[in-house]
Amino acid sequence: MKRLFTLLMLACLSWNASAFDLADLQQQLRAAPVVRGHFVQQKFLRSLPQPLTSRGDFTLAAGKGLLWLLRTPIAQDLRIDGGGISRRDESGKWEALPQRSGAGRENQLFLSVLAGDTTGLRENFDLALTGEPDAWQLVLTPKSALLRQIFDNIQIDGSALVDRIELRETQGDRSVLQMTDAKADQTLTAEEQRAFAD
Repeated sequence: MKRLFTLLMLACLSWNASAFDLADLQQQLRAAPVVRGHFVQQKFLRSLPQPLTSRGDFTLAAGKGLLWLLRTPIAQDLRIDGGGISRRDESGKWEALPQRSGAGRENQLFLSVLAGDTTGLRENFDLALTGEPDAWQLVLTPKSALLRQIFDNIQIDGSALVDRIELRETQGDRSVLQMTDAKADQTLTAEEQRAFAD
């Protein structure tokens, strides 16, 4: 009986040691310095029968930020980094957009969600991770009263990379961001380097 108990304890310990946790997820998502692909963003508003849909391309670069290139319904190039949001004008120059109150925090949250920065996310959310490295789900529940006024929760689904993000707002609206054909890379293209350098 004692031997059986010992074997069961060892089995439990080895299972726990191999369980997929937040540190594993962060390491997995940070393994790719550059991620690029397409996105479909849908905003479901209670006041509208159909969702507002936009499509485009993105490039996420570790330590630099995010290029968010809208293609439909309007063409607009955005860059999101620690300093805020910038828009590319017709001449190709980047201009900083005015920051709303709390916008810097929202930008950082968006970057943290896409990059899988679980350390940064833990400051504002309780994190619950389920699944395996190739099929996982991370649910973020706001900690602060301020964030609880905005979000019920944020649900992130992924495999090797982030595949889908759903933001559920307290008043009933929700946003769904689907990342498609996302691929990891080691380096930025020359055009992407210029976009982040300007």
